[in-house]
Amino acid sequence: MFDFVKTFYSVVGVFFVLYLMGYSTFLMASVIFGALELYRDHKKRRYHNEIEHEYYVPVSIVVPAYNEEITVVDTVKSILMMDYRLYEIVVVDDGSKDRTTQVLLDAFHLKKVSRPINRKICCKREINVYEGKINHISVTLVQKENGGKADALNMGINASRYPYFICMDADSVLQRDSLKNIVKPVLEDDSVVAVGGLVRISNCAVLREGELVDYHMPWNPIVGMQILEYDRSFMASRILLDKFNGNLIISGAFGLFQKSAVSDVGGYDSTTMGEDMELVVKLHAFCRINQLPYSIKYAPDAICWSQCPSTIRDLKKQRRRWYLGLFQSLKKHRKMFFSPEFGVVGSVSYLYYLLYELLSPFIELFGIITMVLAYLVNLINVPFMIMFFVIYALYGAVLTITAFFSRIYTQNIKLSFTDVVKSIYLCLAESVFFRFIQAVTRMTAFIMGRIDPVEYVGVSQQRNGNVRNINHPLCGCATFVIQKITFPL
Repeated sequence: MFDFVKTFYSVVGVFFVLYLMGYSTFLMASVIFGALELYRDHKKRRYHNEIEHEYYVPVSIVVPAYNEEITVVDTVKSILMMDYRLYEIVVVDDGSKDRTTQVLLDAFHLKKVSRPINRKICCKREINVYEGKINHISVTLVQKENGGKADALNMGINASRYPYFICMDADSVLQRDSLKNIVKPVLEDDSVVAVGGLVRISNCAVLREGELVDYHMPWNPIVGMQILEYDRSFMASRILLDKFNGNLIISGAFGLFQKSAVSDVGGYDSTTMGEDMELVVKLHAFCRINQLPYSIKYAPDAICWSQCPSTIRDLKKQRRRWYLGLFQSLKKHRKMFFSPEFGVVGSVSYLYYLLYELLSPFIELFGIITMVLAYLVNLINVPFMIMFFVIYALYGAVLTITAFFSRIYTQNIKLSFTDVVKSIYLCLAESVFFRFIQAVTRMTAFIMGRIDPVEYVGVSQQRNGNVRNINHPLCGCATFVIQKITFPL
C-alpha cells in the first residue's frame, strides 16, 4: 500500500512539473516574441518606415449603453475626435433606467426619425431612433427594449450602414489613432474578418482630445495588479497566437468585425456571458468548416482605454462572469478540440484555454490537497517545495515586469522612480496574491453563477436571390463571401 502511495505521489509530482513547465515555456516564448515584435514596430514608427495610405475602410462604431448617463457623452466626444475620415457612430440605449438617452439628446441635439431598421440579426424591438451630424460625422442613437449587451450589439449591427463595425464599451475611450491602426490588417489582407485591439486601463491615465498626456501607477494595488495583468496578456499570448491565426478572444471593449461575416453566423449570442469570445470562436468554426480563407488578427498599436474594477468585490464579479463565459464558449465549441479540421485553433489555442484558463483552478486545488496529504505522511521535501514555488513566482514576476516595461517603452510613456518601484512591488504581488484571488473566484464561479444551456441553430441567409443553408453539428450557418470595401478620399 505504501509503495502505491509513493508511486501515486511521484506521478502527481511529474504531472505538476510538466504542467508548470508547459505554462512557463509558453509564457516566456510569448513575452519574448511579443517584446521583439513591439520593438520592431516601434523602430518602424520612429524611422517612419510605414506605408501611409489615403484609403479608408468605412467603419461603424457601435456603443452599447445601459445606465451610462455619467460616461456616455464623454465616450461619444472622444470618438468624434478620431484621426479618421470615414466612420459613423451608433449608440444603442439598451432600455436604460437612467437618463442615458436624454443626456445624449441634450449634448448632441439629435432629432427623432422614423427610420426603419433591417433586422438581419435577431434582437429586441427598437423604441425610438434619433439621428444627427456632428462635424460631418453621422451619429445614430437607438433606444430599444432591454435585452443585454449582446442584444444591444446586434441592434447596433442592424442599424449600422458600413461593411465593418467596431464594438466598444460606453465607459471606454479610444486613442486618437486607434481607428487608423485597427483597420491596417484589413487593408493588408482581403481575408481578415476580425481584428482585436489593445485594451489598457484608464484608471491611471489622463487623456486629452484622444492623446495620452499623463500616465502613472496607482496607489490602489487592485488596479495596479490589473494593469500588469492586462499588459502581459495583451502583449504576450495574443501577439504570438496572431502569427498562427490562433487567437480565440477579441475583447468586447474594442474589436473590429466584418459585418457580413458576423451576420452570417447569427451575430452575438445573448444566451452566453462571454459573447465576445463566443463570437470569435464561432467565426473560426464557421470559416474552417466551410473551408473559407480567413484570418482573425490582433493590432497591438490600436489602443482603447477602459475602466477596471477598483475593489476586490467588483473584480470578483467581473472575473466570475468572464470565467463562466469561457466555460460556455469552450463547451459549446468542444468539437474543435484536437480536430484536424481546425488546425492550430483546435490543437494549440483551445488546449491552452482549456488547461491554463478553464481547468487551472481545479488543477491547482488538487495540487494543494496533494501537497498537504504528502506532508502528513512525510512524503514531501518541504524546503525543496518552498524553493520551487519561490523560483516559479519570481520567474512569473520577471516575465510580467518585462511585458509591462516593453509596453511602456514602445509607447514612449515616462514613469517616475516611484512608479517603477511600485511596478516591481506589484508584479511580485500579482504573481502570488492576484493569482490566488483569481483561483478562488473561478472555483466558486459555478456556485455563485448560473449556466444557461446553449444550442446551435441553423441560419438561413439570402444572397442575390438564392437562399443557402449549411447546417453543421458544430456551427449551422450560411456561407458568406468575404469582401473588402475601401473608398479613396
